[in-house]
Amino acid sequence: MDLEQLNQQQFERFRDFIYRASGIRMTENKLSLLSNRIRRRLRAGPFNDFDAYFAYLSSPQGRDEVAHFLDAITTNETFFFRTPAHFDWLKTDFLTELVTAERRGEREKSLRIWSAGCATGAEPYTIAICLLENMFRLRDWALTILGTDISAEALRDARSGVFRARAVEAVTDKQRRRYFEPARDDDQWRVRSTARDLIRFEPHNLMQPMREAPFDCIFIRNVLIYFDRTSKAAVIAHLIRALAPGGYLVVGPSEGIFNMLEPLERRLPFLYQKPHADGARRP
Repeated sequence: MDLEQLNQQQFERFRDFIYRASGIRMTENKLSLLSNRIRRRLRAGPFNDFDAYFAYLSSPQGRDEVAHFLDAITTNETFFFRTPAHFDWLKTDFLTELVTAERRGEREKSLRIWSAGCATGAEPYTIAICLLENMFRLRDWALTILGTDISAEALRDARSGVFRARAVEAVTDKQRRRYFEPARDDDQWRVRSTARDLIRFEPHNLMQPMREAPFDCIFIRNVLIYFDRTSKAAVIAHLIRALAPGGYLVVGPSEGIFNMLEPLERRLPFLYQKPHADGARRP
C-alpha cells in the first residue's frame, strides 16, 4: 500500500473526529504527521484507503478501533539516539563544560538530567549510555537521570528495559555488546543493569510543577506536539523553574515553542540555556 497524504477534505474530517473524541486539536501544519500516523492503522487492518478507514472508524463496528486510532496519532515512536546531534553535544561540549567547571571549583561532582515525557525509555537509556561512555571523566560523580511520563503503561515498559530490534538500530555493535543483552524474544534486547541502575522512572504530568531538586539538563523532545499554546506556556514555565542556573534545555524540532523560551538564551537550534545566577557566562 502506497498512499499519498490526506487531502484537505480528508484531513478536516479526521481532525474533527479527533477533536470530538479526545479534545486534541490538530493544526494545519500536522497534515503530514497525521497522514503518517493513520497509515499505520491502515496497515493493521483490511483498509484500502483513508476514506475506507474513516468510514469504519466512524461506524458502530469501529468503536473498538477508536482507542487504537487515538493511541496511534498521539504516541510518538521511541528509539535510541534519535537526533544524534543532541547526544553528540551531550557527550562532548556539555560534559567538557561541567568537568571544567568542577575542576575550577565552580560546581560539585554532581550531574542531574531529566528526560521529560520519556515514553518507553529510549531517551533516558541513551543518555545513560552517553554518560557510561564518559565514566573516565565522571569518576566519583553523583549521576542522576530521571525519566518521567504520564503513562503508567509506558513507564512499566521503560523500567523493563526491553526494546524491539527496530528501536536499537542506531546503537553501534560495540554499544550493543556492552550495554545490551538478548531478551527472551529473538527480536528484543534488554538494557543491562549498568545503564538501568542510573535511571529512575517516575510518573509526572508536565502540566504540574516538578517537585525535585534542579536539573543541569532537561530533554523535552517530540512531546509538546499536541499541546495548545496555553498548555505549552504552562509546561515551559515548569521546565524553566526546574532548571538549575546555567542549566540547558534540549528541545525537539516539532515542539513549536521556539518563540516561547524567554528568559532562556539560545545556544544552538535545539539548545537553550538558563542564565547563571550572577549573569556571567561560563565556558
